[in-house]
Amino acid sequence: MNEALNTSSPAGADGKQQRGIQSLDSTGELLTALVSAGRPLSLRDLAAAAGMPPAKAFPHLVSLQKIGLLSRDASGCFEAGPLALELGLIGLQRLSPTREAEPEIVDLAVTTGMSVAMAVLGPLGPTVVRLEESARPLHVSLRVGTVMSLVNTAIGRLFAAFVADDVRVGLLAQDSLRLAGADSVSDSFAERLARIRELGVDTALNKPIPGINTLAAPVFDHTGSIVLVIAVMGTAGSFDSDTAGVSAQGLVSACQRLSRRFGFVV
Repeated sequence: MNEALNTSSPAGADGKQQRGIQSLDSTGELLTALVSAGRPLSLRDLAAAAGMPPAKAFPHLVSLQKIGLLSRDASGCFEAGPLALELGLIGLQRLSPTREAEPEIVDLAVTTGMSVAMAVLGPLGPTVVRLEESARPLHVSLRVGTVMSLVNTAIGRLFAAFVADDVRVGLLAQDSLRLAGADSVSDSFAERLARIRELGVDTALNKPIPGINTLAAPVFDHTGSIVLVIAVMGTAGSFDSDTAGVSAQGLVSACQRLSRRFGFVV
């Protein structure tokens, strides 16, 4: 029996409309619903989440089980199968966090009107690898290649909050060599890191550069490890630097989207 063709599929590389199979579109809706739930679902709940009757959903789910995209747990709920896990791992291996973050960084710069920096944890510490200037560039010493203090910068404190304890200790020993580096760590530093873990965002107001405010948030990968920090920067008073404000919400949302793309599940 021939499957009905779906003529509303995306265009191909040549710009021509591509035809798909409608029944596979329904299968995709079930998979999307399961991913959105983030947990195993019963037939009834999964069908409801996909907006279709259980009787229609069941044959699709049987086929997905046969090819290994889905499996069923001890309670009979549907979850990702071995083939889905293998495909996911292949996708994760092909991802480049810095490349994937580019569109989000450009969009943040446009929507906030602020400069946006991206940093990774390099061999010398938190290192800026991308700087998207706003329409009103900041006259600061920050540039690609700048290594940030773990103590006195929002970017650095994000890494300090989420790296392993032994890594943090090793990095702090050389903090005086970095931009705005510290010779010692105050007693309140551990409390500050705990607060960052709770909020998922940090600020640097008029520090280390007078007149410049910064909001920073982390990006995680599928192992739960921090892979990037993205920061929005602007002159004091030029944007809402509150950790619960509009700028922070936009920044955190962008970082969460990237984390999900890298396989991070809260």
